[in-house]
This record gives sequence, C-alpha cells and structure tokens, in this order.
Amino acid sequence: MRHITQEGIDLIKRFEGFSSTVYICPAGYPTIGYGHLVRDHEKFEEISQEEAEALLRIDVESAERAVLRLIKVPLTDGQFDALVSFTYNLGSGALQCSTLRRKVNRQAHSEVPGQLIRWVWAGGRRLNGLVNRRNAEVVVYATPAFGLKA
Repeated sequence: MRHITQEGIDLIKRFEGFSSTVYICPAGYPTIGYGHLVRDHEKFEEISQEEAEALLRIDVESAERAVLRLIKVPLTDGQFDALVSFTYNLGSGALQCSTLRRKVNRQAHSEVPGQLIRWVWAGGRRLNGLVNRRNAEVVVYATPAFGLKA
C-alpha cells in the first residue's frame, strides 16, 4: 500500500498541532497528540511527540486507503500527500462526495486548488486555520517533485 511521505506527515502535524495531554477539539471530541481522537477504551495521561507521531501514522492509514480507493488516476507524491491531509482532516466521506474528487479523477489538476479552498467552513463560519491548511495543501498538491507513482 502506498503511504504518505514524511513531508505529508509534517504538513498534517503542522496544522493539527501537538498536545501531550488530552483536550477537547473544536468538534467536541477528546483528542491527544496530533489530532488523535481518543476512543473509549484508550487511557492517556501524557504522550511524547514520538508516541504522537506513531499514533498519527496509524490514524492516517484510513485516509491513505480512502484516497487509494477513491482516486483512480496516478498521483505525484505531493498530490497524494495533499489529498491524504485533506481526507485526514475532513474524513473520507468529504472526499467521496466532493467535486474535488471528480476533478482529480478527470485529471483537471489546474481546477483542484479552487476545489480545495472551498473546504474552509466549520459550524457555519470560515475558519482561518482551515484557510491556511487548504492553502498549504494547494502548494503541496502543485509540487511536482518525486514524479508520478502508481
């Protein structure tokens, strides 16, 4: 299975932020590390950044699988990383139902930035953090480095 690059992991880490202890995220869920949703059976007092990155790598696998399942065209590492970051943030349902997915699958790559930047709303409000994250994903998506991967 294809995996996000370290640059993609770093992108997610930058926008999720790190917390060594459990906090309640804006959506109202107990969270720790780099956006790890604490499940009922999990108990955390405090974690290190290394432990948090290990949790992130496990959590991001579902976003990787969703991108691989929903995107039918070859992607550069940058394109894959940006789509995994988007999916990790918003869930696979957002990617599945989106015009973004249709544009990518039609290889209308020049139209993808406009689709990404549409996803900056939460609770009826335009959030600067989401604007910044989508803009960063646009830059990563457009990065041609690393070539096409199957």
